[in-house]
This record gives sequence, structure tokens and C-alpha cells, in this order.
Amino acid sequence: MIIYKTFFKVLNKCKFPVILYTVLLLFFAGFNMSSNDKSMDFTAEKPEIMVINHDKEEGLTKNFIEYLKQNTVIKDINNDEESIKDALFYRDVQYIIYIPENFGEKFLDGKNPQIEVKSTSDYLSTLANMIVERYMKVAKNYVGSTSDNEELFSKINETLGKKAEVEVTSKMDTSTISRLTRYFNFSAYSFIAISIYVICTIMLKFNEDKIAKRTAIGSIDYKKINLKLLIANSGFCFAIWGIYFIFARILIGEIAFSEYGLYYALNSLIFVLSTVTLAFLVSKFVKNKNTITAFVNIIGLGSSFLCGVFVPMEFIPDFVLKIAHVLPAYWFVSNNELIGSTEVFAGEFFKNFCINGAVVLGFALVFFIATNIVSKKKVEK
Repeated sequence: MIIYKTFFKVLNKCKFPVILYTVLLLFFAGFNMSSNDKSMDFTAEKPEIMVINHDKEEGLTKNFIEYLKQNTVIKDINNDEESIKDALFYRDVQYIIYIPENFGEKFLDGKNPQIEVKSTSDYLSTLANMIVERYMKVAKNYVGSTSDNEELFSKINETLGKKAEVEVTSKMDTSTISRLTRYFNFSAYSFIAISIYVICTIMLKFNEDKIAKRTAIGSIDYKKINLKLLIANSGFCFAIWGIYFIFARILIGEIAFSEYGLYYALNSLIFVLSTVTLAFLVSKFVKNKNTITAFVNIIGLGSSFLCGVFVPMEFIPDFVLKIAHVLPAYWFVSNNELIGSTEVFAGEFFKNFCINGAVVLGFALVFFIATNIVSKKKVEK
């Protein structure tokens, strides 16, 4: 009972850092979610092009230009070299087509005339090139199939006018799930920082010479003391976990209480257990309050940058991710990404989720065993 009274007395002095790291989570997670949502949806965009026609605008050439008008934005720019260069440089257009003299007539005769192009070499110019090549391939397939040009153009237009029907079968709200994933990824830093700061501050009190010597000569075994302190620290950290889960519901919505939210919650609960045992181990090496801040920065920020908390894993070099495998935060973030990319929670998902979770629990066990080993050596001294 004395242990718990002392625990809560010291805990009351740690309110400010708890609030600080919680505010950081809400601020950075909220900012990240809002900034990323702007780029979540794809909107089709027509390339802007310029057509320089040296042929008569009739027959196949006219049909080709009409096709371009339907699928691109044709801009009117002065037909001189200086204006053309400026238009490409300033991205007024992404693609310029030069239609040679007698192009339509030669094409219908099967002579395969070549058009010249200039482009900005970006994705819109690539799209424009695909549009041009599609027309040319379809037109070549029909040339010679009929002597009636109007019938020929009708066949070409009919084929080009066919659109693939896309049916969205997935019912995943990918935008909201992505926001939830980023929120829980960001929570890793706050969990680590709060656990290390608060637990090390509390344990610093218990590790003072007077209290440590009394404990060493007392009737309670150091393992039981460690277990009681671990339970008390875990209770505090689990309370923080519950508050963060409520914040997820407030910030992101009802999906936090869906099947997705429950898996995120379970994954973060397992991770909290590893942060508690890690902080408990670190506390055995803390000598003063200044070193606590150093441990928070080294472990908290280091894990966050290496394991995909601050920067998405796809942007982190492979060799860095290999190093990150030795940190529980890597497996925590991996599970979050797994949850966010899953539509049906069955089979392979359960296997991978359990493996990642088991690794995090393995870290927790190793940290707790290491803490007892360090405590035993200190008692023997």
C-alpha cells in the first residue's frame, strides 16, 4: 500500500508533460491528417496541348483534330519558335503536335506518315502521347477495311468512343481509415515519451538511496516490488491509452468504434505494454531528471523517425527499416499499416497481425526480464 501511495504522489507532479505530449499528438496527428487528405482523391485531368497543322483540315486530319478536342485542351498559342519554347517552359502546354503536309491523304494510302511532337516529359505529356498513339493504332487497324471514308471515320470514332465501365466493389472508406492509421502511428511517439518520462520520474524517487536501501533490507522481494510498480505504471499508461482512443473517436468519427478501430485499439494496447516495460528498464539507469529528457529524445524521437511514425515507411530507405526491426515501434506501425490496408479480417491478416503483435509482446517480456536482472545486481551491491 505504501508503494502505491508514493506512486500516486509522484505521479501527480507529472501532469504537465502528460498534457504536453498529448497536445503534441493531437496537433501533429491532426495537421498530418488534414494535409494528407488533400491528396487522397484522384481527379482526371486533360492535358493541355498545341496543334500545328500543316495539312488541310479535312478528312482524316479533321477527324483526328476533333478527337484531340474531345480528350485534351487545345490552346491557341502564337506559331513561332520563341512562343512555343516559352509555352513548354512555363507549362502553358505539355504537348505540341506537328501535323505534316498531306498527312491525312498519305495515312489513308497506307504510307504511315510521321507526326512530330515536343513535350515537357511530365505525366500529362505522357497522357497526351497515349491519346495520340491510341488514335493512330485504331485508325491503322481500319484503313483499307472500306473505301467509304465516312464509314471509316465512323468505325474509328465508334471504337475510340468505347469506355470501360468501372464498378467499385470495395466498401472501404479508405480516406477515413487512412486518417485513423496516421493517428495511431503518431500515437507511438506520445506513448513512448509519456511512459519514459512519467515512469522514470516515479522510479527515480524509488531509486533514491534511502528508499532503495530500505527496500533491499525489507521483507518484500525485489521481484514483487518490481511487479507492483509495473502494475501501477501499467494502470496509468492504460488510462492514457483509453483517453487517446476517445480522442480518436472525437477527431475521426464512429469508425474508431468499428472493427477497424478495435484492431487499432488492440494493437496500441499491446504496444503500450512494451513501452511500459521499456520505460521500467530505462528507469534503472536514470540518475537524475536531466537524463530523463535525454532518454525521451533518444528513444522517442529515434524510434519515431526510424519506424515510420513521422515519415511513412514507403519513404524510408530499406537499410533503415532493417535497423528498425530491433525496435517494437516498427512492428506496431507495421500492424497499423496492415489493418489500414485490409478489407476482410480473416486468414492471412490474422496470421500477420498475430506475428507482429507477438513480436511486440516478446519485446515487453525481454524488457521485464532485463529489468529484474538489473534490479538483482543492484540489490547484491
